[in-house]
Amino acid sequence: MSRRLVAVLVAARPTLPDRALRMAMAEDCYETVACLELVEPLLAVAERDPDAGAVDELAWPGTVVLRTEGPVTAANVLRRLAGLRADEATVVAADAPDLPGLLLGKLHRALGSSPVAVLPAAGGGLVALAARCPLADWLEAATLDADDALDRLRGAAPRRTSVSVGPGWHRVRRPEDVDQLDPRLEGWEVTRAALRAAAP
Repeated sequence: MSRRLVAVLVAARPTLPDRALRMAMAEDCYETVACLELVEPLLAVAERDPDAGAVDELAWPGTVVLRTEGPVTAANVLRRLAGLRADEATVVAADAPDLPGLLLGKLHRALGSSPVAVLPAAGGGLVALAARCPLADWLEAATLDADDALDRLRGAAPRRTSVSVGPGWHRVRRPEDVDQLDPRLEGWEVTRAALRAAAP
């Protein structure tokens, strides 16, 4: 059976200074991943992140928390996952609290026909990226945050079919992005509670 490691990237976001909301979204994303079958959930955070200690408290007992020396990037966390003997390595942005687990499941199925699979983000960037291991060399500059992240991947890939593109989703990178969250979807309870607490 393939070993699938899925890391939620808790990266600093100056455009979203609300610490409580940031941690709430990360917790909801982690819960989504942890509830998936046949995957091992992880969290990733920069060592110097002032909220690094709080990230430890989000995880279930036994969950690995990867700490990076520099910024938390898709490329360096993918390498760390590959180093943990993953057969499939996936990174997920921690600012998509209402992301359905079904979409992440589709990423792993897509790896049956492509070495890399992604979920694009509304407004640019990616919500998640999954890759077969050993990792392809052209993933060296993989990112979730650049507006042209998908174009970069396609430009680096040896052929267009090397990157499978799944349905798009949204991320909360600025306060106004909260309006994109879908209240009709189940889950993301911690984020809902944080938003209620912050409401005037």
